[in-house]
Amino acid sequence: MAFELPPLPYAAGALAAHGMCQETLELHHGKHHQAYVTALNGFVEKNDALKGKSLEEIVTFSHGKPDLAPVFNNAGQHWNHMLFWPAMSPTHGGRIPGKLEKKLIEDFGGVAQFKDAFKTAATGQFGSGWAWLVLASDGKLKVTKTPNGSNPLATGEGRALLGCDVWEHSYYLDFRNRRPDYVQNWLDKLANYEFAESKLANA
Repeated sequence: MAFELPPLPYAAGALAAHGMCQETLELHHGKHHQAYVTALNGFVEKNDALKGKSLEEIVTFSHGKPDLAPVFNNAGQHWNHMLFWPAMSPTHGGRIPGKLEKKLIEDFGGVAQFKDAFKTAATGQFGSGWAWLVLASDGKLKVTKTPNGSNPLATGEGRALLGCDVWEHSYYLDFRNRRPDYVQNWLDKLANYEFAESKLANA
């Protein structure tokens, strides 16, 4: 069964008041994410070793294999974006619920320290990539970053709770080349911490 582009969990213009315009959403979701899905389906169709595998299985199976690098890039980006869209909210973006806040304070020393660590990772990722809040195997929250289409599922760095896309198409229309401003705005006004808390509870 072919992979499909999921619908956005909100209207394309719903994040505009919080720093991500409708054109960004339409291009990012309808063009970029769709292109990853289309390419991935093409690879699966031509490779019997991929047929019948879940998205997660394809990501882990193709990771680190040079001959499957295009498969990994597109599968990874599809997986990343499946997390990215619900990781933002037009109604309660930036509001951190109690249980997650307590855990952030325990593991980072405070919410501000978490945001500083996340921003450092996101702005320090050279070129395209992602910044992540993960629940590591030791039970602590950590911040990590990955290049291009890679992710914590592939690297084994933990269970992803939030992922921020720092490819330029995520922010260039809204922030031009000011990635630090985009990341700060994402943390303060867009990030769906209730979604992260629910993933933490399910972990």
